[in-house]
Amino acid sequence: MREKTIIRTSLIGILANLLLAGFKAAVGLLSHSIAIVMDAVNNLSDAMSSIITIIGTRLAGKAPDKKHPLGHGRTEYLTAAVISLLVLYAGVTALIESVKKILHPVTPDYAPVTLIIVAVAVVVKLLLGRYVKGVGEKVKSDALVNSGEDARLDAIISASTLAAAAIYLLFHISLEAWLGAVIAAFIVKSGIDMLRETISRILGERVDSDLAKGIKETVASFPDVYGAYDLLLHSYGPEQLVGSIHIEVPDTYTADQLDHLERDIFAKVYQEHGVSLAGIGVYARNTKNDAAARVYDRVKELVMAHDYVLQIHGFHYHEEEKQFQFDLVLDFDAPDRKALYQQICQEVQAAFPDHSIRIALDADTSD
Repeated sequence: MREKTIIRTSLIGILANLLLAGFKAAVGLLSHSIAIVMDAVNNLSDAMSSIITIIGTRLAGKAPDKKHPLGHGRTEYLTAAVISLLVLYAGVTALIESVKKILHPVTPDYAPVTLIIVAVAVVVKLLLGRYVKGVGEKVKSDALVNSGEDARLDAIISASTLAAAAIYLLFHISLEAWLGAVIAAFIVKSGIDMLRETISRILGERVDSDLAKGIKETVASFPDVYGAYDLLLHSYGPEQLVGSIHIEVPDTYTADQLDHLERDIFAKVYQEHGVSLAGIGVYARNTKNDAAARVYDRVKELVMAHDYVLQIHGFHYHEEEKQFQFDLVLDFDAPDRKALYQQICQEVQAAFPDHSIRIALDADTSD
């Protein structure tokens, strides 16, 4: 259903952009308007973007195979990157042509039909952009969102062309070439922004705050789960999230109890959030003596006194071996995370000189 929606929306975009490109190219050539011609070129790039979106969506929808056991969903991110490059190329090309016209100006000829067609194009692109972007956000398609945003920019560009025409007709001042350059710069910036955002997704971004909190609340809702930590999600496409999490349970739990609990957690998280928890790690909470609580309170007091410390968790105390361990989460904004970690390790060790201490430095991967 999602794939059909994306393809149908893209086909609508292709048809609309081809019609607009044809009209604008004819009008721009007849009126010697470089801005309108460049706008037509941009419409052609939009149509090509929609074609690439269709191809990418079909490839992303391929069934998993031995070489790609988690499917081909990441193809959509590559599709969005290609669209960004096309937009960037169109902007650079338009800039070059605009500079040529600035050096060798041609007087524009605005006919009423020219202005009418451009005005119609503004309305069409506004409606098309709103529709395509809305569908893209609904089905979580970066390619459609980029195409929709590009269409909205086209409407602004066309509206600027109308403004230049009005200035020329009223004051006989031709701003066509300069407007073309401004439009081109606008397109280049949009292409760079789209590409930067797409690359960020490919690299792997922080887990969405609402999703992370929702998953942790679901996991912590089970009896005897004292906390959920270290949530890590990997995206294999907009609809394929695979991850891992740590849970804290009583140290009296048996393997059978843990197995049953982990299966229930997996099922509930997938049902409520559509996320597959491929791994569920376990922290054992001390429940057999009070010494662990006293040590924990002292450790927490020492550690949390430092700026940039977000959390400690996974604390476990072995009284007979005089050993304890815990995980430490430091803010990425800390000037020197490694130095702060080492300082905390030294302070905790100094406070418990006769203990063996292991402190794991965790990344702040989710809220």
